Amino acid sequence: MKAAYLHIPFCEHICYYCDFNKVFLKGQPVDDYITALDREMKLTLEEAPAAELETIFVGGGTPTSLNERQLERFCDSINTNLPKAANLEFTFEANPGDLSKEKLQILRNAGVNRISLGVQTFNDELLTKIGRVHKAKDVYQTIDKIKSLGFENISIDLIYSLPTQTLGDFKASLSEAFSLELPHYSAYSLIIEPKTVFYNLLKKGKLPTPGEDLEARMYEVVMEEMEKHGLNQYEISNFAKPGYESRHNLTYWENEYYFGFGAGAHSYVNGYRRSNIGPLKKYIDSLNNGELPILDNHQVTLTEQMEEEMFLGLRKTSGVQISKFAQKFGRDPFEIFEKELNELLFKKWIEVSGDNIFLTKQGRLLGNEVFQMFLGVFD
Repeated sequence: MKAAYLHIPFCEHICYYCDFNKVFLKGQPVDDYITALDREMKLTLEEAPAAELETIFVGGGTPTSLNERQLERFCDSINTNLPKAANLEFTFEANPGDLSKEKLQILRNAGVNRISLGVQTFNDELLTKIGRVHKAKDVYQTIDKIKSLGFENISIDLIYSLPTQTLGDFKASLSEAFSLELPHYSAYSLIIEPKTVFYNLLKKGKLPTPGEDLEARMYEVVMEEMEKHGLNQYEISNFAKPGYESRHNLTYWENEYYFGFGAGAHSYVNGYRRSNIGPLKKYIDSLNNGELPILDNHQVTLTEQMEEEMFLGLRKTSGVQISKFAQKFGRDPFEIFEKELNELLFKKWIEVSGDNIFLTKQGRLLGNEVFQMFLGVFD
């Protein structure tokens, strides 16, 4: 076990595209939730003791929506309960404009050494259209604050294919992002999920999206510009200077075990994929009763493990290591997925070089179609 994810579901506003488990902060039982999280960590580690963790990632929601007292208490709980390696990568998500120097100092004192900032775009008009409350100027001010406290490992998220977004808009946002000279960038295409404001607008025909061709061109521009600026694409949507790759996210893509703590969080522990209860009251009540807040606990079959190894591994630009796959499952991936891999080779969506199977540039543009080919192969 290398990694732990902790979920803080509170937000001071709800973005129009977000489908994560979240609630408005006002009036919520925040202190009770932090207590419940503490209990979940204790109960889980009693059930499945772990060696020292190499990565801890706190996401949401908006983790830094906690006030200073709550944030300090939460960080103390993490450091008390979770065993940590000396080279720990400890990430907190945050939004531009909501990080005070006091909160940043609390994070710094707690050992947090990586900040992931949800920027999305530098176009103020687009920020309003997608339900964000920060402005582009807040990004620069927040980054300056983060750096002034000694943080070097900083990442920002960008979203492209936003409603009414043009290629020029997106190129301008990329240019602004590069001016910050950060070691890590993530760039995701907008995915419209059910139960979001955007989903409801789309159903009513009131969401003008750029379309698939422009979305593909935006992704090509991302790859071209990141390379020009010395950032290595190590995963479909992630780019980093050498040594700054997200070790936490690599845990997911390498199909390794991880803990997930919090309402609606997911875990992969000892062959079981587990999801937690989402509603806050039910989550808290379960832990108050001394029970883990488990909603679903699925034992991953051997065939599911092999499918996951392929579609998660192909997200990385290094791809799937053939010898590692064979060591893990006792069989060559070309023996198990002969039809799928040969079809992908014929289409030039994957390549094989030495010990690795990986996506071509065209394959990256069609990643979801590639990944779907490994779902339900044995059904």
